[in-house]
Amino acid sequence: MLIVVDTDPGVDDAFALVGLLARARRGDCRVLAIGTVHGNLPPAPGADNALRIAELLGLDLPVAVGAAKPLVGPEMQSGQIVHGEDGLGGNAGPAPRSRPTAESAAEQLVRLTRTHPGEITVLALGPLTNLALALAAEPELPTLVKDVVWMGGVFDRPGTVGICQEPNAWHDPEAAERVLAAGFALTVVPIEAVEHAWADEAWVADLARVDHPVARALTAWHKQYLDFYSGTVAFEHGGPGMLLYDPVAAALALNPGLGRYESHQVVVELQGYLRGATLVDRRPAPLPGTELPARRPARVAVAADTARILAELLADIAGLAG
Repeated sequence: MLIVVDTDPGVDDAFALVGLLARARRGDCRVLAIGTVHGNLPPAPGADNALRIAELLGLDLPVAVGAAKPLVGPEMQSGQIVHGEDGLGGNAGPAPRSRPTAESAAEQLVRLTRTHPGEITVLALGPLTNLALALAAEPELPTLVKDVVWMGGVFDRPGTVGICQEPNAWHDPEAAERVLAAGFALTVVPIEAVEHAWADEAWVADLARVDHPVARALTAWHKQYLDFYSGTVAFEHGGPGMLLYDPVAAALALNPGLGRYESHQVVVELQGYLRGATLVDRRPAPLPGTELPARRPARVAVAADTARILAELLADIAGLAG
C-alpha cells in the first residue's frame, strides 16, 4: 500500500505519523512522502515537525511545504491555541537535520500520482488546500489517485470551531468543496467516528514508560495538549486524557474494517454562519429543487473501533523499543 500524507503536524498528527511510520518500518505500508498545510500551524514549521518525526524513526522521507493559506480569505491559525506555537506544545526540540524538498506539496502529489497511477492513498489530516491545488494543476487527479482518506467534517454533532463546523473543513471550505465534488474515491472520517478516541490517564502513563526516543518525544509534545483537554472534555470522558483524532483516520486508511460506514454525497457550505459546515441529506424523498448537488458519494465513517486503534497505536510505539 502506497501512501502520501498531507498534514498540519500538531500533536494528534504527530501520533498518527508515528503510528503510520512504525507500520511502514514493519512493511505494512510504504509512505512515499509527506506534504504540510496550514491548519494547526503554518506549513513551514509543520514540515520541520514532520522531518523531526521521520528522523526519530530513522527514516529519510521527502517532506514538501504546502499551502500557507486557504484558497479564499486569510490564514487562520486557531490550532495553535490547542497545539502550541510550534505545533508540539512548545517542546518541538532541535531543528531537524534534513530540509524540506524544493517542490510544493501539491507539485509533489501530482508528480507521485503520475509516477504511480492508481496506487496511492492520500491520507489527509488537515485542510484540503494542497489537494485542491493539485487538482487544479492535474484535472485527472481523481483517476490517478487510488483513494483519499480525509479526517474532516461533522454531521450529527455540535461543531468544534463553530455552530456545526469542524476545523479541517472550516479552515478552507472552498478547497474541501472542490475535492468533495471532484470524483475521488473518498473516505470521510468525521468527528462522529473519532470522538471516542480518548487516550486516558492509564494510556498516557503507559506511553511515558516506553524507553524509546519517540515515546519520550511524544510525552514531551503532548503536555499542552493534555492541559487543553483538562476541563469539560476530560470530565465528559471520566478523567484526564486527550483526544487523538488523526490516528483514527490513519488506522482506517490501513484497515477500513475498523470502521462502520454510510454512503453519502457530501457538500460543504460556503456562505454565512454555516460556512465550512459539511452537509449530507438523509431525507428519503427530497422535495424537487432542494436536493444537494449531485456528485460521487463518499464513504462516511459513522463509528470506529477506537479502543482497538488506541491499543494498537500504543503497541506500535512500544514495539519501537524492541
